[in-house]
Amino acid sequence: MVEILKPADKKQLSKWIGGGSSKQFELLFKATRDGCAANVFHAKCDNKGPTVTVFYNTVDCIFGGYTSMNWLSVTTYNYDEKAFLFRLQLKGAPEYKKYPVKVFNNASYSNATYGPTFGAGHDIYSFNGTLAKTGNYYASNGGVTLGQTYNMLGDTAATFHAENIQYTDIEVYKVIDGGLCLEKPWRPIPGLNMKTLMSEVEKYSPVDAVSIDYVNILLIGAVGAGKSSYFNTINSIFRGHVTSQACSGSAEHSLTTVYRVYKIRSQETGFPLKFRLCDTRGLEEAQGMDSADLLAILDGHLPDRYQFNPSMPVSPEVTGYKKNPTLQDKIHVIAFVMDGCSVDVFPEKILTNIKATQQKANQRGIPQVVLLTKVDRVCQEVEQDLSQVFYSQAVQDLVDEVSQLVGLPRAHILPVKNYEREMELDQDVNIPALLSVRQMLRFADDYLYNFVDES
Repeated sequence: MVEILKPADKKQLSKWIGGGSSKQFELLFKATRDGCAANVFHAKCDNKGPTVTVFYNTVDCIFGGYTSMNWLSVTTYNYDEKAFLFRLQLKGAPEYKKYPVKVFNNASYSNATYGPTFGAGHDIYSFNGTLAKTGNYYASNGGVTLGQTYNMLGDTAATFHAENIQYTDIEVYKVIDGGLCLEKPWRPIPGLNMKTLMSEVEKYSPVDAVSIDYVNILLIGAVGAGKSSYFNTINSIFRGHVTSQACSGSAEHSLTTVYRVYKIRSQETGFPLKFRLCDTRGLEEAQGMDSADLLAILDGHLPDRYQFNPSMPVSPEVTGYKKNPTLQDKIHVIAFVMDGCSVDVFPEKILTNIKATQQKANQRGIPQVVLLTKVDRVCQEVEQDLSQVFYSQAVQDLVDEVSQLVGLPRAHILPVKNYEREMELDQDVNIPALLSVRQMLRFADDYLYNFVDES
């Protein structure tokens, strides 16, 4: 059984806990997995340092408590100025709220026969002894008596947990500063080898059943997400040194003002590889990509270096407009480029633009992926050693969160780090980037096979 706590909930808890660094959450105890018994809770959770306890009840409320002190099997109240209770969900609706401790010396209560308990008046008293499951829940023999030790900020039992202590599950997480690296990679990549990956990409050719020379991958993303930098990164790998052919950097508005169809050339032969990275204007909250411009790109009407005009959408009358585009001209894969550091505050308007693009792409059968950039900044371990990207719990959680946000399978969420401060190539940067290209080329072939089948 997997944990229930969502990545967004973990991020919120991390902010509440504070301390100047992101937190990771290691699942120690889970009632439905380990049994709802006090002795099991103490065996798994005693002397583990700071923990978060989360309760899930039968009316879809999620609430709990944090303590920075150890759980113990001796009977004692624990002094803790940092403790707090929290609410994450009320009757199925996300309702984040933190309730600070007001009586420090009674923040939590340890007892060998008790499950996790907060407050002198048993503000949250989880259970005593062992609970048997009744249907799909555990009927608690404890209770919730709010306001004794924690400031409930005007909330009552009705608005905290809907007065329900029938628990579908109880989880206890160890709180860890910085990143948590897993023993096994969350995305196993057998035989991971840069030389092999480069060879696969260099030798790629579109499926034989269609008469096209290369496939087109369209990069779409918010200003500053790293679209142009992604092209520069892939270009650098195959040029053999760090390049900056596409304009990239920080700016209030998109640095890309024209539609560009970039070629990647082999260092050995100098010939272009059989895919193109197509760059377009960055998405902005104030002005999304014009629907007519987007359709013209997807359907292959726009020429390379087409200059966008914000006051006038594309039309068949513009210079270079392809009135009768072929399969070669069309977009075969869309890559949404998203900044991994800003997923939790992703602008609603830009997400709406992405969803609208997805709808048009789905109508055309165009596969989609997310290039999740700047993943080195979401985890200290990955920042120090990029080879840990597929072992990082933080990156895995971020991939899960983005998958839910955009409605794509997790295998379509591709974490990468673009070349930015580096002046020399780094294998640990190259491998995730090459994996992303390889996956997109495989999806492009899926699009082409569907075209063949329809024909």
